[in-house]
Amino acid sequence: MWKSRKEDPKPYTPPSPAAPVASSINAAIPAREVRPVESPKMDNYRSDVAHIGKSVVVKGELSGSEDLYLDGEVEGSIELRSHSLTIGPNGRVKANVSAKEVVIQGKVEGNIRGTDRVELRKSAVLNGDISTQRIVIEDGAFFKGSIDIQKPEAKPEPAKVSAATAPAASASIPTPVTSSAQAPLLDRN
Repeated sequence: MWKSRKEDPKPYTPPSPAAPVASSINAAIPAREVRPVESPKMDNYRSDVAHIGKSVVVKGELSGSEDLYLDGEVEGSIELRSHSLTIGPNGRVKANVSAKEVVIQGKVEGNIRGTDRVELRKSAVLNGDISTQRIVIEDGAFFKGSIDIQKPEAKPEPAKVSAATAPAASASIPTPVTSSAQAPLLDRN
């Protein structure tokens, strides 16, 4: 009555729980492109920028060897010798600042030393002196203090070879001979 069939026994594999759920979700919700979250304030800055958020308060000396975006509060001193500092619109700084480039959008009380450039955006409020090579002040920025424009540092010229330090070079250079006719012209008083 019953006929037995010979079938290859297949091991039982339970269905993946994500597969039926995902297919039902995909049918109900249209697909969207997923992009990383980008802050509009940071879109022009490099990715290796340290960030201090608006709820962070720092009291004391702040120094570093990378660029810094500061949107919090700092009291003391900030030193980023060969890097840039950007003080965001929520930034509140009561400190002397020393950095290669300084961009201010928030409030600063203290002196600014930007070895390359200082920029005051329209929302900036600065009470203090500025010392820099280049400066940009947007219309609407508030600034009370003085500006000292520094000349770019001159690169040292290579040392000239003198006869005392290079005897081989001095042997090939002829020495000028002055005639007796030229002597009276040099001796005029």
